[in-house]
Amino acid sequence: MTRKNDTTRLRKKPVKLEEENDRVGKKKAKESPMSIYTLGVILSLIGAGIFLFLRMRAQESVKTPLNAPRVIKERSSSMPLAPHDAERFWGTYRSQLYFGMRTKYPTSPLFGLMWFDQFVGQGMPAVRHWCNQGDRLPRYGWLAHDGVNFGSQEIVDHRYIMMTDFVKRQGGSHGGDWTARFSLRPVPGQEKTVMSLLFYSVLQGQGKLTPEIVKNRLVAIHGSTEDLGSFTLRFPKSASNVKKTNFLTTYSPVVDQLKEVMMSRMLLENYEKGSKQSYIALGGHRMPPDFDGEPNFVVHQVTVSLPFEMEVVFESGSFKDRPNSLSGDTLTSELSKYHSHFDGKFENVFQLGKKNFGGHEVLLAKAALSNMVGGIGYWYGQSLVQSKYNEKPVEYWPAPLYSAVPSRSFFPRGFLWDEGFHNLLISKWDPEISKEIIGHWLDLMNQEGWIPREQILGDEARAKVPAEFVVQKNENANPPTLFLPLKLLIADLIKSEKAKDHDYLQAVFPRLKTWFNWFNVTQTGPIPFTYRWRGRDSETKRELNPKTLTSGLDDYPRASHPTDDEYHVDLRCWMAFAAGILADIAKSLGEPHEEYKATYDILTNNDLLDKLHWDPVTERYADYGLHSNKVKLEKPKPPKNIKQGQTPPSPQHLEKVRVTKVEPKNQFVDSFGYVSLFPFLLQIIEPTSPKLGKILTDLRNEKMLWTNHGLRSLAKIAPLYNKYNTEHDGPYWRGPIWININFLAVRALNYYSTNEGPYKDQARSIYVDLRKNLIDNVLKEYKRTGFIWEQYDDATGHGKGSHPFTGWSALVVAIMAEEY
Repeated sequence: MTRKNDTTRLRKKPVKLEEENDRVGKKKAKESPMSIYTLGVILSLIGAGIFLFLRMRAQESVKTPLNAPRVIKERSSSMPLAPHDAERFWGTYRSQLYFGMRTKYPTSPLFGLMWFDQFVGQGMPAVRHWCNQGDRLPRYGWLAHDGVNFGSQEIVDHRYIMMTDFVKRQGGSHGGDWTARFSLRPVPGQEKTVMSLLFYSVLQGQGKLTPEIVKNRLVAIHGSTEDLGSFTLRFPKSASNVKKTNFLTTYSPVVDQLKEVMMSRMLLENYEKGSKQSYIALGGHRMPPDFDGEPNFVVHQVTVSLPFEMEVVFESGSFKDRPNSLSGDTLTSELSKYHSHFDGKFENVFQLGKKNFGGHEVLLAKAALSNMVGGIGYWYGQSLVQSKYNEKPVEYWPAPLYSAVPSRSFFPRGFLWDEGFHNLLISKWDPEISKEIIGHWLDLMNQEGWIPREQILGDEARAKVPAEFVVQKNENANPPTLFLPLKLLIADLIKSEKAKDHDYLQAVFPRLKTWFNWFNVTQTGPIPFTYRWRGRDSETKRELNPKTLTSGLDDYPRASHPTDDEYHVDLRCWMAFAAGILADIAKSLGEPHEEYKATYDILTNNDLLDKLHWDPVTERYADYGLHSNKVKLEKPKPPKNIKQGQTPPSPQHLEKVRVTKVEPKNQFVDSFGYVSLFPFLLQIIEPTSPKLGKILTDLRNEKMLWTNHGLRSLAKIAPLYNKYNTEHDGPYWRGPIWININFLAVRALNYYSTNEGPYKDQARSIYVDLRKNLIDNVLKEYKRTGFIWEQYDDATGHGKGSHPFTGWSALVVAIMAEEY
């Protein structure tokens, strides 16, 4: 067999080289598809892995803090407070309450006041707790508040007037003591009023509350928490007019429903022996069914006839050398001392007496400032955020915020663009408070450089916000108004020789740079040196002009049909302003500043600005985009194809939709108003520019923006002046007068009236008249209504919108003081 096989093998013809190569090639050809396929699979897997990795990084990026040192250092709860921290550790930081106290620590115990009238109607009483426009109180607000040590507030309810006063005393290692006093007197004709005051303490985290009850009366609450150590809250016995005392010790799983928990534990009791009247009382020790834990919510109730006065005394366990109790005559003396100091400081800072303002005007100004600083709150929690890489909202990292609020009743939370205006006033009163607020906002920056524009932190804050406004999207900006107070602050910080001031600039600068870069990456326009607000809805059919919430000017008319090709003059001006401040900070720190200076020079170049945003037809600055003035809201016609047996919908039941009568085209947006003024408002127009003269002439024209109450937001000749944006959404920035933009206008007029140019005298004349109109109208409305308002009607000057609105409307104080 072996030989035969060998012979057979030898008899085969020799294989030619070409045939061998062909055979090998065919073999390789058979093997190659498998090799290419394997390589393709490997490369695909690598690509998919890289894609998934990058996508995961993008998904995480929106909720990842910026990798830079924090401006506000985190405090360890186990360490005693530094003196500068202790001074502002306690405060009226529960902005949404008529009266509440807490510390600037995430799990601080919360203290607050509730009250209600007895013997009024049937059913549950109307309990006051959170500031609520639905309560329809004739007036309430701080009359004096220094932001640190004390405050005095007047609350006018329908049957009585209540004063809430508090004073702090430093001592120990946990922020010291404080005492609150509540004094009530009846309004004329209501002398027989009987009402109940309720003061409570509730824990947010770990800790203990132990009530001290003597003869069925709650005389004190003894507590301890990680951040406060031990403390006592005492309820000294009131001198007279006390009818009944009651208490409640229970457990509340959440802090945003304390009123509801308390009301569910109420009982009816006999008011007096032999009386047929019953009064509403707390039910004593009442824990939830099947709950065997410790109480975390303790309430003291005192039912009284008027007049009446009550004190609540908080004493820190670490305050070992306390000279006496901060109550009674001692409290009265301390209140008097702080009132006197407040009045002296107020005149020193704002000098209204020297400017010949009278008593009523000064009282308004003090109330406006006091409500601004008295409305500063502290929150801790997580925002809900979303990027285009996240299918669903995700939680931001847990973070604190110390911030003023626009309105205690309607907007008791932090708003980014409001905060810049707030601190124009706060920085004049107390620069340290302002620096801390700005630091808190900058510490909310993620690694992209984005700051969520609305901060809804914690259960109490979230309970006040409609669901559709809770999620913040990382493509959406807000005007970088923090640069407004920074312009005022850095002048002093640069000159300061204090190490802490230099350290502050060093801390904020990296975050400001990152923020500025984020705008230049995410908010750029379609052509060089233009900018575009993101977040407009191009698909909506309900809105007459799709809102631009991110600009802060909400329904102010922009291009009627949003596209990626539009660009906005106000955002360009904000970026110019920010670039100039960054150049100043960088130069003062010895950092490279040339790039910011070059950006500032380009964005303030009047020739380039005019080329991009000056409409030669209307002779005004304007946005540019796909636009038509011929749009209307109309009831849609009922559908024609109605199946047999179906009833066609009635036209009046169909919601109005937008109808475009003339097709839009790319053009300047013909809507003269606040947006048109931004090159003037932020002082980018040269004092010698003829365009400044045209703007000043238009300002003073009563058919345009001028009224006897301030500058209206949209000219009377504008197509959408006072038009509803949907069938149900009334005009917001389409006519009413807003104090923040009027402040910028007065500030700009002051600038142009003090810089050489052909329009100097014209600017001065308008400045004098506009300043007077604003002051007179805010004062008139405060006298008439008891409140400072969100906006003012351009026809009557009457206050409109939410109230009290002592956010940027409080800038009337700076206008009075001529502090710009």
